[in-house]
Order: sequence, then C-alpha cells, then structure tokens
Amino acid sequence: QVQLVESGGGLAQAGGSLRLSCATSGMVFSFYVMGWYRQVPGKERELVASISKDGRTAYADLLKGRFTISRDNAKNTVYLQMISLRPEDTAVYYCYAQSTLASRREYWGQGTQVTVSS
Repeated sequence: QVQLVESGGGLAQAGGSLRLSCATSGMVFSFYVMGWYRQVPGKERELVASISKDGRTAYADLLKGRFTISRDNAKNTVYLQMISLRPEDTAVYYCYAQSTLASRREYWGQGTQVTVSS
C-alpha cells in the first residue's frame, strides 16, 4: 500500500522559513516524479514544485527563489524548503507522486497546513 506522509507544516511568521517533508512507503521511490501542490479554500490546487527521478526541478514562476524542492532517494523522502514566507503562502500543502512507468499512477498525501502570520 502506497503512503505519502507529509510533516513539517505549522505556523510561521512572515519572513520566516519552514521545511516540509514527505516520507513515502510502499513504492519504488526512484521510479516516481515527486511534487508539492498547495490549496487554499475556494481555489484550485496549484503546483508549487516538482522534481524528476534524476533530480531535475521545476517551480511555479512566482515561487522561484523562495522555495526549493529536493529528494533523498535513499530515504524515500521529498522535501520542500520554504524561505521568506509570506501570508499568501498560507495553504494546505500536498505531496504528490507520479510513476514514470507506463501506468503513470498518481498518489497524494493527506496534506499539511502551513499558516504564515503577518
């Protein structure tokens, strides 16, 4: 059974930083593209960042320079380092995995709340 478990969310002050982690199990981690999405109430879930199985990264344009995605294939974990946080970064952050195999199966974590106070 595939599981994606996020951690590291919480309350931060504007200008502060947080590091989110997503620990995975039940999957061959190195076969998956990993990503982080976020969602606020009333809005669609949006892509924050993604990282390929060989470490190539992509970011939402507005978040470049403040957010950094990384992965540790030995620990089956993907990270999102967030700096210079802003109140508008407040959202539920979701970990995402998509297989690079023909099935292209997708999995989501349960989400972790990030709240940035001004």
